[in-house]
Amino acid sequence: PAKLDAVAHQLDDYFAKRRKTFDIAIDLSLAAGFRRSVVEHLRDIGYGQRESYAQVAAAVGSPRAVRAVGTACAHNPLPVVIPCHRVVRSDGTAGQYIGGPLAKTALLELETA
Repeated sequence: PAKLDAVAHQLDDYFAKRRKTFDIAIDLSLAAGFRRSVVEHLRDIGYGQRESYAQVAAAVGSPRAVRAVGTACAHNPLPVVIPCHRVVRSDGTAGQYIGGPLAKTALLELETA
């Protein structure tokens, strides 16, 4: 359990609004291809920022793969640390989230309040 102390402290700091980025070594070796491209791009979406599924698809070089971006977000191995909650629908509504729509809305509000 002590191995996770640093991660737990960073998460505590994030939820207390004292941290905007995570300094955690992440092993993405199980993510490959398009899904890995999406997960890596998610880390570039800044605190309090949002991108649409279409913007993410375009950013990773597959502008027509909007639904595939949603699938990649749904398989994100570390929600919050790899901020898939910052990806929203083109109309600005939250869309789906692995932790449920209320959790996604709460994370978005945390970062913009």
